[in-house]
Amino acid sequence: MSARSPLSTSLIFLIAGLVAGPLALDAEHLSAPVIREVASIALFAVLFADGQRAPVQVLRRRWAEPTRALAIGMPLTFALVAVLAHLLLDTDWVTSMLLGAILAPTDPVFAAALVGRDDVTPRLRSLLNIESGLNDGLALPVVVILVVTLGGIPPGESTEVGRLLLEVGLGVVLGVMLPLVAIALVRLPFFGIEPQVQPLGPLAVAVLLFVACEAAGANPYLAAFTAGITVASANSTASTAFVPVGEFVGELSKNGALLAFGALVSPVLLAEVGMSGWAFAALVLIVDRPVPVMLSLIGTRTLTLRERLAAAWFGPKGFASVVYGLLVLESGIPEETHVLALVVATVIVSITLHSTTDVPVAAALRQCADDSPEAAGRGSAVSADP
Repeated sequence: MSARSPLSTSLIFLIAGLVAGPLALDAEHLSAPVIREVASIALFAVLFADGQRAPVQVLRRRWAEPTRALAIGMPLTFALVAVLAHLLLDTDWVTSMLLGAILAPTDPVFAAALVGRDDVTPRLRSLLNIESGLNDGLALPVVVILVVTLGGIPPGESTEVGRLLLEVGLGVVLGVMLPLVAIALVRLPFFGIEPQVQPLGPLAVAVLLFVACEAAGANPYLAAFTAGITVASANSTASTAFVPVGEFVGELSKNGALLAFGALVSPVLLAEVGMSGWAFAALVLIVDRPVPVMLSLIGTRTLTLRERLAAAWFGPKGFASVVYGLLVLESGIPEETHVLALVVATVIVSITLHSTTDVPVAAALRQCADDSPEAAGRGSAVSADP
């Protein structure tokens, strides 16, 4: 199973973390800040690699559907999750909106299970990749503002609206300028680089960018995805050479973060979820993601119905939600443990459901492509060719 589905491998590492943690063997003890940093680094690494799947040439052709998903689908998801939390869990409206902000973004780490498959159409891959690459960074300021509204102090984050907006812009600027400067330096005669070490160039850019974001207080997730786009657009050769390294680093950091996340889950935390919390987690995935995305894609002519259904279903929750949930846990708001418990439950349900459906979804899309008139026309042309 793990050879066929990257998400199945993710489920295995999650289970290993659950077994190693206080839920079973109690062999691993990691603090919430450490787990948040590990998950944040994994998210940054995957966003940088995924950004290189969306160079400017691709964005020019396929910007409409991701824009719909971000501008219409994401706010609707935020609103529906908040309403569901208020009605089902009886949380106050601000806490409900906080849950909406944490669970609205999709996770690029797990979305890569479809984005990286060759049997998924390029237009659907672009939609999922660009949407998941941008919505994590866009959700962060909203999470911080709502935490402050509830009287909390998010660690390491500015609490001023103006500063939060500046961090978003600074993340984009750093994501564009730092790679361009690095690429320009490498192209100078005395900065020549050997072909065999060319894949390390983008990796060095990613490390420098992460440090720069920490020093400047920039939004690291928007910076990472923007930098990936910039590298792929300005130096496609280096970007292509980086693919194996990026995949290895992404898988390594992802699985390490999953082990750490699993080790965080304790019987006390799961008891905090309750039956209504598990029902909430399921409804977030079954209703609160699919409905807004389907509404946002009404009228689009570039995606088939099956592709729209796949995009609507495949909105996994993962590291971004974990990072923001742990941020809440350290903020000191009254409902911090309950919020984290609901986030953890939703992520666990998401990994379980999406890890068992990504291969069937890809197979259905491949069958749809094979049955399309265009595919039939190509087949006829091939058979008629002597």
